[in-house]
Amino acid sequence: MRDERTDAETEALIHRDGGGLPRLLAIMRRLRDPESGCPWDIEQTFETIAPYTIEEAYEVADAIEREAWAELEGELGDLLLQVVYHAEIAAERDLFDFNAVADAIAAKMVARHPHVFGDESRDKSAEQQTRDWETVKAAERAKKARGGTLDDVARNLPALTRAEKLQKRAARVGFDWPGPAEVLAKIAEEAEEVASAPPEKIEEEIGDLLFVVANLARHLKVDPEQALRGANAKFTRRFAHIERRLSETGRRPEDSDLAEMDALWDEAKADGL
Repeated sequence: MRDERTDAETEALIHRDGGGLPRLLAIMRRLRDPESGCPWDIEQTFETIAPYTIEEAYEVADAIEREAWAELEGELGDLLLQVVYHAEIAAERDLFDFNAVADAIAAKMVARHPHVFGDESRDKSAEQQTRDWETVKAAERAKKARGGTLDDVARNLPALTRAEKLQKRAARVGFDWPGPAEVLAKIAEEAEEVASAPPEKIEEEIGDLLFVVANLARHLKVDPEQALRGANAKFTRRFAHIERRLSETGRRPEDSDLAEMDALWDEAKADGL
């Protein structure tokens, strides 16, 4: 549904603090107006905005990971803007609008929670609810007449996340190792292949190794993307400790050597960093 306000009402809404979502929708329509909008915003498409959408989702995750609650409000607003942007472009093309987006997700949530909005019992564990959720999603995919088991796993997901989702989807139809022990054996096999691979095959073999590591994480009920993010954060903390300790003697890492930096790394580790 397009805006039915008068120009004066729209103008007042745009400049009114506390206007909430209607204000944001009106601002987006103004930005995209071919006659009075912003030249940059008018030129944008689904394709050009998509990278910003991904980036803003990561900004939200980063604020949560850092427990930067003062920043989270703004980051969520930036992410909401991306949804509003895509919805406005769609409305201009007579595809759908923001209300349709909201209605679609509302209907999906009701359908996927019969234990909350229907007659199904709420007496179930979170694990059982996850299995039920997957069953409902599988039925939804079947209605969409998708071709293959893996067809609708988004291609632009982070590689580790996509690897886990591909494996989960394959596991649902029985293509999976029995348990972690078999995956660990496969990791050892893939590591040997990396060690013996010719230069032109190294990238492929490293990819195979990472794929199996993601599979091990799935079997152990660990989010591989989150695990790697944690490892990145730990590396950052410990390397920062190395830099701080070296700076106490007026030096930088390039003025040190591996043995000294290794010792400082162990120091950081002992300090719980």
